[in-house]
Parts: sequence; C-alpha cells; structure tokens
Amino acid sequence: MQTVVIVVHLMIVLALIGLVLLQRSEGGALGIGGGGGFMSNRGSGNALTRATAVLAAAFFVTSLLLSVLAGLSHRPTTVIPAADGPAAPAPGAPAPIGSGGGVLDQLQRGQPDAPGAPAAPATPAPSAPAPAAPSGPEVPRSQ
Repeated sequence: MQTVVIVVHLMIVLALIGLVLLQRSEGGALGIGGGGGFMSNRGSGNALTRATAVLAAAFFVTSLLLSVLAGLSHRPTTVIPAADGPAAPAPGAPAPIGSGGGVLDQLQRGQPDAPGAPAAPATPAPSAPAPAAPSGPEVPRSQ
C-alpha cells in the first residue's frame, strides 16, 4: 500500500513541477517573462492555475497519507529487557533507578571508608633493586 502511494505521490510531484514551469511569469522581476508564449490567452492561464491547485491539494493529501501509513507501521520498542525478574546490572554499571541509591550514594560506595586513610595495596610489591639512573648524554670535552 505504501509503495503505491509513494509512486502516485512522485507522479503528482512531477506533474506539479511541469505545471509550475509552464505557467507564464507575471512579475517580470528579472526582466524575463511577459511576451506571448504558446499559451497567451487568459483562459489557458486559469486552467493552468486550477490544475496547479488541484495537484497541490493532491500532493498534500498523499503527503499526509504517507505520514499516517508510516505511523501505523511503526512498532514501539523498549530498551528494558522483558525478563521475569529484575536483571542484575553489569559490573561497573550504575544501579537501576528503583534501587534506593542516588548518584551521590553510588559515588560514595566507590570511596574508601576513612577519608584520610590511604587504601592498602592488594598484593605486596616485590623488593627488587632500583635500576641505576642514566648518566645522560656524553658531551665531548675540548682540551
């Protein structure tokens, strides 16, 4: 159905463009227009104007119909999984909204208990001698 409406819409658009280009320019703002074309009498101008109005109305109707058809075929989706129970958040992910903790609570959970005490290392570092510091680039001495 949508494809048929699109094809009709495109045919209306092409006909509308052709009719607008066939109409006689009345302003002559750029120094063009005026003169007698192959349709120079006033009656044919009225026919072109009416045909343009009919095609413009058909253009609006098909545009609205296309937007309605696009809205009907749109299925709402959700980012929340449809599991039976609450899913456990991934490690490092923020807690769900209903978990009872705000942003400040989440930030405080990541802090050590004592503000002034440094955190103890998880594994002791092996005691190895420190490498000797490089002496730097050698500069030739003049004698």
